[in-house]
Amino acid sequence: MIDVVLRGGLVHTVDSPFPSAVSVGITGNHISYIGPPHDEPAARNVIQLEGQLITPGIIDSHNHLLLGFDSDAVNLQDLHTVEHVRDRLSTFAQSRSDLTWVCGENANYTVVEGRRPSAQDLMGVTDRPVFITTYDQHSVWLNDVAIQVLDITKTSEFAWGNPEFDDRTGEPTGWITDFYTSAMTSRGIEALRRDIPMYSPDRRYRKLLSSLSMATKFGITTAVEPQVPLAELDLLERARDEGKLSSRVIAALFHPVDEGREFRATLRSTVDNFAAHDRIELGPIKLYADDVIEPHTAWMLDDYANRPGLRGHPSTDVLDFYALFNDLDKLGFQTHTHATGDAGVRLILDAIERAAHTNSTKDRRHGIVHVECIHPDDLPRLNQLGVTAAMQPRHCSPDLIDGTWMDNVGQDRWDRAWRIQSLMNSGANVAFSSDWQVGEMDPLVGMYSAMTRASLDGTRSWTPDERTSLHQAINAYTINGSYAWHHESTRGELRVGALADVVVWTSNLYELTPDELLDQKALITMVDGVIEHDAR
Repeated sequence: MIDVVLRGGLVHTVDSPFPSAVSVGITGNHISYIGPPHDEPAARNVIQLEGQLITPGIIDSHNHLLLGFDSDAVNLQDLHTVEHVRDRLSTFAQSRSDLTWVCGENANYTVVEGRRPSAQDLMGVTDRPVFITTYDQHSVWLNDVAIQVLDITKTSEFAWGNPEFDDRTGEPTGWITDFYTSAMTSRGIEALRRDIPMYSPDRRYRKLLSSLSMATKFGITTAVEPQVPLAELDLLERARDEGKLSSRVIAALFHPVDEGREFRATLRSTVDNFAAHDRIELGPIKLYADDVIEPHTAWMLDDYANRPGLRGHPSTDVLDFYALFNDLDKLGFQTHTHATGDAGVRLILDAIERAAHTNSTKDRRHGIVHVECIHPDDLPRLNQLGVTAAMQPRHCSPDLIDGTWMDNVGQDRWDRAWRIQSLMNSGANVAFSSDWQVGEMDPLVGMYSAMTRASLDGTRSWTPDERTSLHQAINAYTINGSYAWHHESTRGELRVGALADVVVWTSNLYELTPDELLDQKALITMVDGVIEHDAR
């Protein structure tokens, strides 16, 4: 007798867009039967379904679990004018007199038209310091009180970003760039914990647990936390030790580009000595080839359309990046590298190619995150080099990138943007992800976006040639994700012997239009054969 049978559902198969009406049997933490209902073995628990789709558990290949949402901060995600930002911050500040800092999250770059927001835009909102992160976590917006408290001057050292200064007056503007690449260093974390209450270990841990709960609810059975500083690895270990890992976690340790070989030796030792556990593993290393397009800090092969003479910059000197990458490859590490500009993408492809030649390494399955803009000459290279594109379909939605992103890149290069279908057609492995909380964690939102290239309200769409089918989208969230992380033998596919990481959706997704996907949800999420989420 087996433990569980899922009967009466339709099973997603990797090779066919037509789900099969078969039963799925589970014994312990593995799938032990897939076949017709009349041959299914007796089971202690029979879950009777009514035509709902059963898929492998979702593998979210880039999900910032450590970011989450902070209940003691205000969410600015849906606001598009500085007046609305000021109103919400003011209301929040008045309601939370207990907080020494007023913190906001997920601000849009475009709340002030034609320029970046500044401290001047926050004058009079509150007499307390204000700290706001942008939706992509790559910039911070401060008010004048925060500037004074943090003692930001041209001569002071600053650990968690690069303050901008007014060209005319030389005074700090209240805008900090390169935040996430600096803040997640050991030095940056130490300073943030000292300066900004939102970065206390307890608040960060609450955010992690909230994100994990959401992941399981959304059918995510494996989440790749793509940027774990060594200083915060203890938060994941705490979740492991307290039995709070309701979904599996693959933790990518962050390597700041200015660290040397001693730090890489520490990474190797940390990974090699990490206690083995079914729900968490270490291994990939997070790097940055460049920054992001919105503040013109991603590296482009040609000038930004609206900033002649400016192309952004790589994360570090090109030859230094090659040497760093070569060392990691030689040490046996798989890498997970952020690259958004077409020059940034080319940089990491060149580094991968050089390292493979120098070290004679094979099947590392290095990954490039985002691939927001790729030159046509580089598109076939991902397949040739065995590189995974870890992409976020939601990022290309017009309601997120209309304005700043589109204007910066320029219409002549829009056909280089998020070339998901083209990469799939080239044979490259494309693994989908949410980039929570830059984008919604729900994989159904990602599937909708991949299929439509449209805003969530369906009113605007662009670059339709890069749309995918539902079948391709599900595979990108499952079998492609498992391959990306060297787990294709155990997860990502419903077959006998695979781990019982399974999702039952509220309906047969194949019968729905793309917009109808947004009304669905995960009905049951199983991890290791255990029902971790049940919405029946």
